[in-house]
Amino acid sequence: MQRKLISSGSEFEARIGYSRAVVDGEYVFVSGTTGYDYQSMSIADDAPAQAEQCFKNIEKALQEAGSSLDAVVRV
Repeated sequence: MQRKLISSGSEFEARIGYSRAVVDGEYVFVSGTTGYDYQSMSIADDAPAQAEQCFKNIEKALQEAGSSLDAVVRV
């Protein structure tokens, strides 16, 4: 199986070759996720809201990879 790259649309992905997630075989690797809200193009002022958004971003990447938070085995 080929690797599949999952993009978030961040400018850093294009500039430095970064991907939100990489699908390799039956594994999905997610890294470098922040609490940035790509719909509103903003980041919350408080840490709990940023953490919540971070998990939303991870969930979105996993869904694009054909997976879900239920399949996470290591954080």
